[in-house]
Amino acid sequence: MNTLEDFKEGKVLLIDKPLNWTSFQVVNKIRWLIKQQFGIKKIKVGHAGTLDPLATGLLILCTGKFTKKIETYQAQVKEYTGTITLGGTTPSYDLESEIDQTFDFSTISKEEVQNTTQQFIGEIQQQPPIFSALKKDGKRLYEYARAGEKVEIPTRTITISEFEITNIKLPNIEFRVVCSKGTYIRSLAHDFGKALNNGAHLSVLRRTKIGDFSVADAVGISEFEEKLHS
Repeated sequence: MNTLEDFKEGKVLLIDKPLNWTSFQVVNKIRWLIKQQFGIKKIKVGHAGTLDPLATGLLILCTGKFTKKIETYQAQVKEYTGTITLGGTTPSYDLESEIDQTFDFSTISKEEVQNTTQQFIGEIQQQPPIFSALKKDGKRLYEYARAGEKVEIPTRTITISEFEITNIKLPNIEFRVVCSKGTYIRSLAHDFGKALNNGAHLSVLRRTKIGDFSVADAVGISEFEEKLHS
């Protein structure tokens, strides 16, 4: 059983983030549940690495004194599984925005798809999506995007150590990727479509690992609530 002292001294909580929740909403909910359980007004809770609302999977939360360790966890290697859908691009590189361009993918072979992964393995330059929370000149990139303003986004160096295609049923390509901090899987999906002389967006994303932590050991929000009350 967890005590208030446990949460204050610091705990690492592994949460399986539900679809359509922001990482911030998960943090707020968990903080509220802890405060309700122990009848307190304040407890520090933070997350180690944002997941987009349309992504599910592993979110590491730190409480109390362990919030100082957040950067350590953020820096660790991450593993994702998901689906890249060919034949259409979106401004956000995922399904958060509507398809703005369509492409014929009928001539693309499974062999081409498999071979294209090689272009993305190792240290590569990647441009983050305009629909992201990164800041430029004091404003978040998605603020420029929503205002319809054009902005130069510098590329960044990232490392993809594994990029495996697990199933191909065109237009959908299922994958598993192991990558460094700062990698945008949405950008990977967009760039993958370009490399195939086509268009693509990310249609499914799940974070399965952060360092040695696995989503297999994570709990959903309702399960966390049950454990808190037990």
